[in-house]
Amino acid sequence: MTEAEQGAAKPVPDVAALEQEGEIAADYVEGLLDIADIDGDIDMDVEGDRALVSIVGVKGNELVGPGGEVLEALQELTRLAVHRQTGERSRLMLDIAGYRERRRAELSKLGTDIAAQVKKNGQPKSLHPMTPFERKIVHDAVAAAGLRSESEGEEPNRYVVVLPA
Repeated sequence: MTEAEQGAAKPVPDVAALEQEGEIAADYVEGLLDIADIDGDIDMDVEGDRALVSIVGVKGNELVGPGGEVLEALQELTRLAVHRQTGERSRLMLDIAGYRERRRAELSKLGTDIAAQVKKNGQPKSLHPMTPFERKIVHDAVAAAGLRSESEGEEPNRYVVVLPA
């Protein structure tokens, strides 16, 4: 392998470091649940190049909030707790009661459907503002459908535009 090829290769994730992130995050989230007196179990995994911590068995949507706003805030607090202990920026993903998986399926379908509309009528289509997590899923679905997309606007009003071929 040439130097250029080595530089282009993706770095191999440090699974031990990601597992440590997950354990720190799980402890932090468990402490939050205890403080709030909320029943729920914590699952920890490594998915690709990030730790994934899931709260399962919770009732209601209070921890997810409208449009996932509370979940996003809890994820950011958890990332900060991990950063404080490790000194490293975390890309940890927090999920509550399977919300992110359901949202991923909805957004993949949305991206595929919008791509089909844009292919049919040849006109670009702008979507509503989304989080970076949500935009990535839509971009991936649009690319899989053979079209391209861009993100436009400024946070928190950044949105995806699907473009004709």
